[in-house]
Amino acid sequence: MNSTRLTMFPALAILIAPFVHAQVTESAVVNQLKKLRSYSADQRPAATVKVALDIRTLPAGPEKVSLATNLAGLSTEGDQGKRTLQTVADTLAGALAESPVTAERTEIPDAYIELASLVRYEGVTTTLADPLFVKAGKQLAANDAAVEKVDFTLRDLENKEVTLSKLRGKIVMVNFWATWCPPCRLEMPDLDFLYTTFQSQGLVVLSITDEDPAKVHSFIATSGYHPPVLLDPGGAVRKLFRFEGIPRTFLFGRDGKLIGVAEDQRTRGQFLEMLSKAGLHP
Repeated sequence: MNSTRLTMFPALAILIAPFVHAQVTESAVVNQLKKLRSYSADQRPAATVKVALDIRTLPAGPEKVSLATNLAGLSTEGDQGKRTLQTVADTLAGALAESPVTAERTEIPDAYIELASLVRYEGVTTTLADPLFVKAGKQLAANDAAVEKVDFTLRDLENKEVTLSKLRGKIVMVNFWATWCPPCRLEMPDLDFLYTTFQSQGLVVLSITDEDPAKVHSFIATSGYHPPVLLDPGGAVRKLFRFEGIPRTFLFGRDGKLIGVAEDQRTRGQFLEMLSKAGLHP
């Protein structure tokens, strides 16, 4: 129905207007993605949902899948709520259903890994039955099984050795971070709170970075951060944990079993929820 005819029936135009979603451009979505981190914690969920819904209006194709994948990666920063994450997952699953991504050699495309991560670690659901998505889920499960067997010895900023296996009997939170990483810095006060609050109950927080020791020393000296900071030259230990992107946090129970994995920045409330699974409560 063209606009000329709608002007003849204003009441009809008013009824139709709420159901008309204006077509957005890829460049407009890219700009929205760039702005997401500038929103406050209260504003960001709504902004994320808007981007997700805007992506759905784009034509099917690899660009749409790429934008939905990027949004999925940003949606796990902080606590945006289950509904927001489900909306993001539905958008990515829909884009993949419209335009499946072909695997190169044995590599699983990032889009499937992102969706599988949302399902495995964030508790969202999807009906996507793509074989590559199923394979991505199995890969994440295999990675977690391998992480549970990892042991390492690193030195802290005072040059003292810390060995993961020697901490058996304690609840251990292994956090990978860097001074240049804004989400890492945002969650550090909450990690510090957890460490100082639950240390007497057997919680150990190990913050691991592969940065230059001098830079790390300088940053920590003025941060007021109390958990042990371990140096991982060359990122050898990080590679054992089989992940890309920081911050990333792994929680081990007193028996050494992997209890939970947190992708990206977590809030104090989200960390407390993780710790409750290990039997720690405020």
